[in-house]
Amino acid sequence: MYLYHQGKYTRQAHVGLPEGTFEEEHGRQGFFGPVSHLYRLHPPTDWIRYEGPLRPRAFDFNNAKPADVDDPRGARMRLMFNNDVTVSISRRSEAMPYYFRNGDGDEIWFVHEGEGRIETDYGELAYEKGDYIVIPRVTTYRIHPSVKENFFLIIEAYPQVTVPNMQQKGLIGVHALFDMSAITLPKLPEQYDERAGTEHEIVVQREGAWSSVVYPFNPLDAVGWKGDCYPWKINVRDIRPVMSHRVHLPPPAHTTFLMNNAVVCTFLPRPLEEDADALKVPFYHRNADYDEVLFYHAGNFFSRDNIHPGMVTFHPTGMHHGPHPKALANMHKLERTDEIAVMLDTFNTLHIADEAEGVEWKDYWQSWMKK
Repeated sequence: MYLYHQGKYTRQAHVGLPEGTFEEEHGRQGFFGPVSHLYRLHPPTDWIRYEGPLRPRAFDFNNAKPADVDDPRGARMRLMFNNDVTVSISRRSEAMPYYFRNGDGDEIWFVHEGEGRIETDYGELAYEKGDYIVIPRVTTYRIHPSVKENFFLIIEAYPQVTVPNMQQKGLIGVHALFDMSAITLPKLPEQYDERAGTEHEIVVQREGAWSSVVYPFNPLDAVGWKGDCYPWKINVRDIRPVMSHRVHLPPPAHTTFLMNNAVVCTFLPRPLEEDADALKVPFYHRNADYDEVLFYHAGNFFSRDNIHPGMVTFHPTGMHHGPHPKALANMHKLERTDEIAVMLDTFNTLHIADEAEGVEWKDYWQSWMKK
């Protein structure tokens, strides 16, 4: 690293900014690559106009109505996608009348609302609010809600979802951010629902298209299994965020899942930085290598105005974002965060589906503008 500098700057990033300046991080490789900090006289989000398709965007997924909310045979709703991932939601209120198998990739189901159980080849998993459920590619499963109100955020990853290994976790060790003994595995039932005389359909997805295979018996009939490929879950309450009391840590410190050209991070309640000169809010930056999607699950999202649970923000590569003016002004009045959010960063451009366009907050880009 060849570190150069000119003019006013701080010896430690995100701490002790020169009087009257606003720090912007210009970095590569998702905060792991070459990086510089610019100390500006104005926040880089103090724009007055946007033109063209590239802009900060926000969507209220609460207003999206996938087919499965009313029709048990209905599908999830695709909202964002590229060749590496697809982001969808499900609002399923009744049990699937079929089993499902994704031949395209692994799935992460995040339970925003609801409770019930999932039948799988490996047994049953109960689900509740705040669960991440990882379902490996071509696992057969069936969702059984026990309440009417369910809201799932689904991330399909092509081809695979993994968790950070020891080398990737580095100094924080193998037991951070959660110990693998904290996960929950499926439990084989004592007896399967045979439903004699009833046909059992498996819907198989491949390249986005659905096909069916039908059996005269319940195809989930395993009486045992072994190995290291299986569905599992962990709840956000069992994820323990790393913290630094003297400097604001970048998003990769909160990495939960790794995928091909994508990463999922989980932002959880935690004490804020204690150092009097430290930034306590996310620093301004222009996305250099990743599109960023943030799904707001619960709490008070103090760095964003007018955002509530079930909403999603999208900040594309090349455009600045950072704290809203009110959050920056009030950051020293708070001692801890009270928010839970799921972040998806993708290396390749995310495309917005027409269904998402219909629930967009069109004026989101104006939310940084001082009133």
